[in-house]
Amino acid sequence: MRLLGSALLLAAALIAAPAHAQERAILGFGRIFNNDLLGDGQDRWRTGSYTWSLVHGTGWTGQRPESFGALIDYRFHSEIIAPDRLNGTGSRSRLYAGIFSVGAHTHFRRGLLDYSLGGDLVITGPQTRIDDVQEWFHELISAPRVDQATNQVGDNTHLQGTAEVALPMRQTEALQFRPYAELQAGVENLVRVGGDIVFGEMMQDDLLLRDSVTGHIYRGTEGDVSGLAFVAGADMTWISDSLYLPESGRATLTEERMRYRAGVHWQPAPDLSFFYGMTYLSEEFDEQPEGQVLGSVKLNIYF
Repeated sequence: MRLLGSALLLAAALIAAPAHAQERAILGFGRIFNNDLLGDGQDRWRTGSYTWSLVHGTGWTGQRPESFGALIDYRFHSEIIAPDRLNGTGSRSRLYAGIFSVGAHTHFRRGLLDYSLGGDLVITGPQTRIDDVQEWFHELISAPRVDQATNQVGDNTHLQGTAEVALPMRQTEALQFRPYAELQAGVENLVRVGGDIVFGEMMQDDLLLRDSVTGHIYRGTEGDVSGLAFVAGADMTWISDSLYLPESGRATLTEERMRYRAGVHWQPAPDLSFFYGMTYLSEEFDEQPEGQVLGSVKLNIYF
């Protein structure tokens, strides 16, 4: 797809750290951890993920720069997708996937719109050793044994492109609406539309990034404003193809999905911030009996 090729060429250029007349510096770090044990208490499906972003650019003034490539988000992501159970009955309901990705995304503003465009290199299969790590951790805490050696997405390296456009509408100093649309091609081919509400002064001038699993917006830069901010959002996805739910597999891809999310950001001091949120994910495959609830957390402490 044209988007995929453009996004990956862009990512390659961004990773090469293009030179600018202005000096570039690290502007912030974003992170978010998702796990269903923090939500509905289960251990299945989109069971766990962690995303870490390093934001690098020529400066941050409270809104995205107009210059394409002036602000880059170098993003690292790991994730586990699991069947209904990790062993025994239900352990083959869908393929197990250990996922690791690295990419680069640029965030800029043109007129009234915020744009995000970039690409990721997605590594899948036993080569990631993510299943080994999960098995070790489950043994450590006496959790159910992981037996997915013959039920995994295979070893491979994939290219993925993502483009998002949002319309930030600042109603007051403490209230912002952000309707958006997203297009993704590669590992999963999809179109998504939705929106978010941000209520609270402390997040209004931060770079807002989006988690790929839950859709939660997390902070790539953090200002000195202390206090609370509440976020809520929803989106609908139309998906035509997914590496994680192949046509030859046991599970049948559900072509329409919904996500509903809400959370609170708390910054008691300039060097300390915390986030907790919850997200409902609708069924991803036809045989999935119900949706799931993920919990999300983030803790930033700067020394």
